[in-house]
Amino acid sequence: MPTRDYPLEKVRNFGIIAHIDAGKTTTSERVLYYTGSQHKIGEVHEGETTTDWMEQERERGITITAAAITCFWSRTDEKDKKDASKKYRFNIIDTPGHIDFTVEVKRSMRVLDGAVVVFDGVAGVEPQSETNWRYADEANVPRVCFINKMDRMGASFEKSYQSILDRLTKNAVRMQLPIGAEEHFNGVIDLMHMKAYTFEGKMGEDVIEGEIPENHKSDANMYRAQLIEKIVETDDALMTAYLDGKEPTNEELKAALRKAVIANKIFPVYTGSALKNKGVQLVLDAVVDYLPSPVDMPAVKGIDPRTGEEIFRHADDSEPFCALAFKLQADPFVGQLTFFRVYSGTIEAGSYLYNSTTGQKERLGRIVRLQANQREEVKKVYAGEIAAAVGLKDVRTSHTLCDEANPIVLEQIKFPEPVISLRIEPKTKADQEKMGIAMKKLSEEDPTFKVSSDAETMETLISGMGELHLEILVDRMKREFNVEANVGKPQVAYRETILQPAEAEGKYIKQTGGKGQYGHVRLRIKPLEALDPEKKIAKNVTREDHFEFINNIKGGVIPQEFIAPVEKGVVEAMERGFVAGFKMVDISVELYDGSYHDVDSSEIAFKIAASMAFQEAAQKAKAVLLEPIMRVEVVVPEKFMGDITGSLSGKRGAIEGMEERGLARAIKAKVPLSEMFGYTTQLRSMTEGRASFTMEFDHYEVVPPNVAATIVASRK
Repeated sequence: MPTRDYPLEKVRNFGIIAHIDAGKTTTSERVLYYTGSQHKIGEVHEGETTTDWMEQERERGITITAAAITCFWSRTDEKDKKDASKKYRFNIIDTPGHIDFTVEVKRSMRVLDGAVVVFDGVAGVEPQSETNWRYADEANVPRVCFINKMDRMGASFEKSYQSILDRLTKNAVRMQLPIGAEEHFNGVIDLMHMKAYTFEGKMGEDVIEGEIPENHKSDANMYRAQLIEKIVETDDALMTAYLDGKEPTNEELKAALRKAVIANKIFPVYTGSALKNKGVQLVLDAVVDYLPSPVDMPAVKGIDPRTGEEIFRHADDSEPFCALAFKLQADPFVGQLTFFRVYSGTIEAGSYLYNSTTGQKERLGRIVRLQANQREEVKKVYAGEIAAAVGLKDVRTSHTLCDEANPIVLEQIKFPEPVISLRIEPKTKADQEKMGIAMKKLSEEDPTFKVSSDAETMETLISGMGELHLEILVDRMKREFNVEANVGKPQVAYRETILQPAEAEGKYIKQTGGKGQYGHVRLRIKPLEALDPEKKIAKNVTREDHFEFINNIKGGVIPQEFIAPVEKGVVEAMERGFVAGFKMVDISVELYDGSYHDVDSSEIAFKIAASMAFQEAAQKAKAVLLEPIMRVEVVVPEKFMGDITGSLSGKRGAIEGMEERGLARAIKAKVPLSEMFGYTTQLRSMTEGRASFTMEFDHYEVVPPNVAATIVASRK
């Protein structure tokens, strides 16, 4: 029988997250090298990294898909590096930084116990840093911060640290200070141990401990005092002793800091340069010291599908098996891989899994551990581990896998809605069938990739998180599935809603000689308010994120079997839209009256009546178009600032602020997505190719009447 090769206390499941180009993948490569998982460091700019293994990633120098790595680490101060009992097992996920692939960060946060958040030492906190931080907040994931690229021109530890305090959390605390900056950066000062560390050897693998340079001592003493104060604030016993004049020992401080980090009360900040091989090993020590093992995490909460009651599973091999499938990946060699995180119990290859989300059983043929795109087969996985199953046919992202005798359904991962669409058609008849298979597989893999058809034109639409997202998916269809396709221009995923309450009556009555049709409903509609999470929903209300249906029928004026068809009729009418054929959202619909006929009433009659009533009510309720508004940040040399602010204002953009970013300026604005197509080319031509921009979805807003009229006309 296989046994657990590492105690659960020595396992760390963590992700490396950051804004695009902050150095996540470079940091991951150093982690692999220093942990002995590989003998050569691959560089992003050379297209040879381990975690960026897809062809598209290597060509573009960006991360597209989250890559899982398993490796082993002995602390820097451990003398015997080969002693397996001193090693910690790291299950690491290197996530993308580009907003178009934010789904990878969202689902990774759901299954990880901790995260290392990487920041660019020049730029500090950037837009996607904020989004990723928010995802980590939602998932209550403890974090360690790493201010990277301290060797770059314009790097400033203090400015980057201040941006974390200002824009992310007041609970960040310096654990290190840099020795020098830019080309003079050559090491770090550790404020916990009050030592200086430099990194020597071919790849900085030799960590040399020394005394703090004289010119840094006063700063080190001042910031150590701040560090101690921040830590003792989280522990009453330490605080009392500290106020009595007794300084805690390093062991006491580290124990208190570990508790505070796991409770998300403190976020330690480290610094270095991954590219120049300085500082990464000390961040790995921090992962061991302060990020939680699975046993430090609270029990995972789920629902018993038989009773609807809340139940819990602890990180323990002896508890019933429970795991969450968080990612699907098509593998060219073994077929579909299903990544899963085991929360409790164990599972062996060859045994049966129960999918409590669908109620189906499946045989688990093979289990593999991933080293990015390399696979290592294992016989058994244990609580707290991350692995991938080969060949599961009916498991999808967010499905719960468990023991059939002890079923549990874990909370599903919620994904953002796509904001951009493309029309796509196969080039030849032979491509048609292949395209259907390719799109099915890709949409199973990526929940933010949606496929639909335009009811009027019968064209196929693909929707995603941005132009790059869809470009990559079309490229993957071509390379992985040999599908040649023509694509149209990008289209904005507009939505529709109503601005005021209204009510209407819908009657569908037909006599055709034999059995007739009779359906009669009265509906009230109103704008849907944001749901208070504490507010309990009555049993006669069904609610999705953007729609609420209230059954207020009294005295059986409409029989129960016709209520569901009424809701279905409303939902179908909302899908078709009212203003310009876009999906309607954020509407509360109340069915409050109607009538039926003993013989002629049918489900289809009530469905049509409800659809008619909804259309009439929408006409009275001032239905309007909504458009996605993007949060845009343009980094530009100062001499082009006037041109850029003018161009953004001309795109109906609202400028929200500007800040210095090294020698450049960062302009922040909110701009409609429809105005941002092709902006990369415009920006390059306006700034001699010296500016860059990032963009992410922020919210939906009502389209101005003159713009709405143009959109409506183009749809007719």
